[in-house]
Amino acid sequence: MKNTVTLVGFVGNTPEVRTAQSGAAITNLSLATTRCFKDSEGNRQTETEWHRITCFNGVGKCVAEHVTKGAMVMVTGRIHYSRWTDSEGQTRYGCEIIAEQVDFLAKAKESSSEEPKKRR
Repeated sequence: MKNTVTLVGFVGNTPEVRTAQSGAAITNLSLATTRCFKDSEGNRQTETEWHRITCFNGVGKCVAEHVTKGAMVMVTGRIHYSRWTDSEGQTRYGCEIIAEQVDFLAKAKESSSEEPKKRR
């Protein structure tokens, strides 16, 4: 069995860092991916999806130090689903990507170039 996802997209916010009670560093960011397709009438369409990315410890610290809004990154990790009860007693569901590796593909100002250089 395997739970692996790879996303390449643009960072939608400045990464937010917090510390868990255990002392682990947790960094959260949003990532936009876009797909292009033709609709039933042959018109070109684009669809953007936003993904919640969570990075722990060393990966999170590196992302917080080097990634800014608008940067292009590749995230490799796993999908994590959660369920909780809100303050009104309603069951809520969430989905996030737990990052195991983040590759920096282009800084924010370089993101509009046609072929960004891969950085490690």
